[in-house]
Amino acid sequence: MNPIIYAIPVFMITILLEAWVARRRGLQVYDLPDAITSLNFGTLSQVSGVFVRVFTFGIYVYVFENLRLYTLPQDQIWVWIAALIAYDFIYYWVHRCGHELNAMWAAHQVHHSSEWFNLSTALRQTSTGAFLGFPFYLPMAIVGVPPVVFGTVALIDLLYQYWVHTELVRKLGWIDRVFVTPSNHRVHHGQNDYCIDRNYGGIFIIWDRLFGSYTEERDDEPVMYGIRKPLASYNVVWGNLNVYTDVLHKSLTATTFGKALRIWIDPPSGRGATLAHLDPATVQRYSPTPSSTIKNYVLLQYALLAIATLYFLANQDDFAMTTTVLFAAAIAATAVSLGWLLEGRSFSKHFETARLLTIGAAALPLL
Repeated sequence: MNPIIYAIPVFMITILLEAWVARRRGLQVYDLPDAITSLNFGTLSQVSGVFVRVFTFGIYVYVFENLRLYTLPQDQIWVWIAALIAYDFIYYWVHRCGHELNAMWAAHQVHHSSEWFNLSTALRQTSTGAFLGFPFYLPMAIVGVPPVVFGTVALIDLLYQYWVHTELVRKLGWIDRVFVTPSNHRVHHGQNDYCIDRNYGGIFIIWDRLFGSYTEERDDEPVMYGIRKPLASYNVVWGNLNVYTDVLHKSLTATTFGKALRIWIDPPSGRGATLAHLDPATVQRYSPTPSSTIKNYVLLQYALLAIATLYFLANQDDFAMTTTVLFAAAIAATAVSLGWLLEGRSFSKHFETARLLTIGAAALPLL
């Protein structure tokens, strides 16, 4: 069973706890539409992962079984520690490429598209990033890291990064200089000049110190979260695809085939381009104003969506492929519909009505 199933209730409880503590302290670190959108991105990522992991982890297993040079014992603690360090080292470079190459930024920008920074932001994950990211980890299979060890340390690395997405934990002294912490990860999510392309580490910030990408959080300049070209949308499908469409358009309009290919490996700001100065005081968040009724309705529908997603993740191994695809499509349609409602789109209520009727009709035979 997907271990994330057991983590999801913990995520929900800690998000509510963070929001409560922030409110008690008089801090505004949450925006409901943005938080719901982050959770919808996470939902879509987990649902797409059902299809993607069969491909990516299957390749890792194949390489391990057919191309490994050694067989490392999975009952030795040193193997687990070495594997975790190796995974985090590779993660640093995957993450760095995710910021410095258009093809990988197109996937990774999802995680940076929120203009708020809280625990829900940690769950704003891409649905397409595994395709280009997973080959980086295949050397671990070649040297003989067993699949169960690889899968476990990958999960540890991922779950560790959840807690560093908060504004409530400030600087932690020497810990900030060794591990990834909320302070240095706030820098990573900033669009301030000094924050761009900094602090890539997953668990250990020492990689950034070794390879020149570390920057300390400044006390005199508040971090402005988000990306220089704002998403300005709560549509999670568009959020996953918008940069791909931009890069594809640029490559299709390039004057030569070589230039078309090069666009995919250019940095997001452009080859040789100098990033424009950003005045933090000029940054304005994307903030449609849905009514309290709409927000309460979306919150209720998301709660139902979360339950449906947990059921899907827990039982998808027993579903026929057609059922799996239709269930996944219904989850995706729900996430998109909730986003359109929050944006106040003119057609959103008609789409939501059609969604409810379609899902209701499909569920009738099961009653």
